[in-house]
Amino acid sequence: MFDAAGNPPPFWHNGPTPGGLYNFPGPKTAPSDFRQHSQAPVTTATSIVAMQYNKGVIIAGDLLGSYGSLARYRNCPRIMKVNDNIILGAGGDYADFQYVKDIIEQKIIDEDCLDDGFKLKPKSLYCWLTRIMYNRRSKFDPFWNNFVVGGLQDGEPFLGTVDKLGTAYTDKIVCSGYGAYIAVPLLREALEKNPTPSKAEARALVEKCMEVLYYRDARSYPKYQIATIDEADGAVVEDLVSVNQNWSLAHMIY
Repeated sequence: MFDAAGNPPPFWHNGPTPGGLYNFPGPKTAPSDFRQHSQAPVTTATSIVAMQYNKGVIIAGDLLGSYGSLARYRNCPRIMKVNDNIILGAGGDYADFQYVKDIIEQKIIDEDCLDDGFKLKPKSLYCWLTRIMYNRRSKFDPFWNNFVVGGLQDGEPFLGTVDKLGTAYTDKIVCSGYGAYIAVPLLREALEKNPTPSKAEARALVEKCMEVLYYRDARSYPKYQIATIDEADGAVVEDLVSVNQNWSLAHMIY
């Protein structure tokens, strides 16, 4: 209502004013402190294929880093030897993998400096990854990765995976990305027939899965890495392996 002089009533005290910005109570944040959280992964890698065999673990992943749908980077290794007990593979955002990889490598250096005879174990690394992945997603700034941890603990093979939400599980077969749809059925069928494959049989299965993924996954690449860990040979990340390509039937596919 207007007063006798025709003036409008004043705005209520401490309230918002039209066209103005309202400062909420609490500490003021300087413009330089604002952070932009990543909304989506940028340069990504595709499937990881991993399985347990008789007294060991094998992990495979190709070298392609895709910039959206562009096969941009063709030398992006994402299989690493953590220590004599652990091998690690990662799918998803490659920059996030590099960041976590640097942290893990520093943990190993700090551990070696202690020289107390203890080494990081696969279940410990697996548990630690669940904490950092859940912590980052709770800040709405996740690491856009799927990590696969393989290793030996107390003489027994261990295989587990952690995703960007901190969701984790262990199994005899772990595949990330498109491999979760294509490779897992192939490996499950093989393990139903032979629950304890040898190292050579497991390698043949993984190589077959990588071949199928190359034919079926548009974000894959024919060159890939294989890492194995067992008591006989320890943790080994092998040189590049190539898919034996055969496109003789390509003209029959519509």
